[in-house]
Amino acid sequence: MSTEQGSHSNYRRTLGPVALTAVGLGSIIGSGWLFGAQRAAGIAGPAAILAWVIGAVVALTIALTYSELGAMFPKAGGMVRYGQYSHGSLAGYLAAWANWIAIVSVIPGEATASVQYMSSWKWQWAKELYDGKELTGAGVGLASVLLVFYFFLNWFAITLFAKTNNLITIFKVVVPILTAGALMWSHFDTHNIKVAGGFTPNGWNAVFTAVATSGIVWAYNGFQSPLNMAGEARNPGKSLPKAVIGSILIALVIYIALQVAFLMAVPSGDLGDGWSALTYKSPLADLAIAWGLNWLAIVLYADAFISPSGTGMIYAATTSRMIHGVQENGHLPGIFGKVDPKTGVPRPALLLNLVIAFLFLAVFRGWGSLAEIVSIATVISYITGPVAVMSLRRIAPGITRPVKLRAMPVIAPIAMVFGSLVLYWGKWPLTGKVILIMAVGLPIWAWYELRKPWDELKPHLKAGAWMVTYLLVMAFVSWAGGKDYGGKGYLGEGWDLLVVALIGLAFYVWGVQSAWRNPTLVATEKEIEEIERAERASGSEDAVPSASKA
Repeated sequence: MSTEQGSHSNYRRTLGPVALTAVGLGSIIGSGWLFGAQRAAGIAGPAAILAWVIGAVVALTIALTYSELGAMFPKAGGMVRYGQYSHGSLAGYLAAWANWIAIVSVIPGEATASVQYMSSWKWQWAKELYDGKELTGAGVGLASVLLVFYFFLNWFAITLFAKTNNLITIFKVVVPILTAGALMWSHFDTHNIKVAGGFTPNGWNAVFTAVATSGIVWAYNGFQSPLNMAGEARNPGKSLPKAVIGSILIALVIYIALQVAFLMAVPSGDLGDGWSALTYKSPLADLAIAWGLNWLAIVLYADAFISPSGTGMIYAATTSRMIHGVQENGHLPGIFGKVDPKTGVPRPALLLNLVIAFLFLAVFRGWGSLAEIVSIATVISYITGPVAVMSLRRIAPGITRPVKLRAMPVIAPIAMVFGSLVLYWGKWPLTGKVILIMAVGLPIWAWYELRKPWDELKPHLKAGAWMVTYLLVMAFVSWAGGKDYGGKGYLGEGWDLLVVALIGLAFYVWGVQSAWRNPTLVATEKEIEEIERAERASGSEDAVPSASKA
């Protein structure tokens, strides 16, 4: 048995479709619902409702590509592995780095959200936790305590995590629904849609920007949490797609209800300077108090700890599995691939992510700034799925595919276009800053890869060239694009979106054609074959089932 197989044997396949859906939904409903409605309304006005729908369509399209991949490779840290399987070390590392940055920075973001909500309490010590833009020193200290709590819950066993998360997720679903219903019942002023510039006060471009930067991508990104815990899934071929798709659809209904409730509950007197001028510290709780729903405000203050803490706990778990995956890709020391045999928890990886979470908390002290960074990094990581899923159909047709969508040849390029558009909607210079963050991780890749012989390294560089070039081209187009998206205006309105769509399609074709049967893929194929033979011999129900088409 290989080292990799041995490490994965320490994971416990105890998570069924309900538990995995709870993981996905618990990741999606975190701090986003506490702040997302106000932030999206501030950018797009009442049209923020459509931004949530667009965000769900984008996430669902991309999630379909990852569902096939997750069922094919039911291993811990799945999202950081697929690019490595299809294109080798360079593309695989860039995708993994983007994905890890996007996910690990969510953890301090959830802690920041809890403390930021607390700052609207009536006590002076609470007010001193947040200065209106970022956490104060005391606020950072309290958020740090929450980070330790998130990781503590993950330290002992996956079963403890699952039981705790299921209970928290139930609460996290009930409270947003209760909040939306109570606010709509207490005050539903449809006149708010007509004032302050109408339905689209800042134009349709603002709706697209809201998708990219208001926390909508941040929220829906939780769909990948079940995929990162695929190593602990029972019958992953059935449970993973159900968890991924189900969590997105349930969250969409909840987020639309919350956005509508927020828009209609804002007192008309607060809209004198427009939606962008709203400065509620605790948006939904402040509105509850404004309409005499003090009991709801108390529930929201409590949930401001429970919802983000539940999400932070989930991401602490999933990021540790991602670090395990990166280590097995060959880009981290071996200690980060160790899984505790008694608890089934990758403890060294868990500790590494705790340290990184502290660093993010020290640098980015406000929920809004973290939401922007997370959202754009997330989109960069998304582009791997559409390319990898069709690449692997071309170069590894023999791998069992428990989930195989007939429409994937159409879905995959559309997903690539959607991802490219959302990246562009993020606006310059934010897109450029996050792409620069991607470059910061390259020295780690270079440390492990540039010591290899040229003949061994060359195919990895050739296969990864499409992704490096894609990031550079997208940075240039963002800089040169429409002024509505922060660019220089060299591309006219509408034409810029067409150019971005065509760029997405062109790089999709290049990416699929540049895939190759690299050593990681070959080794993984052999490993899958060995596992399938062993499980068929034992008659295990957890065996990877035969390919089915949908």
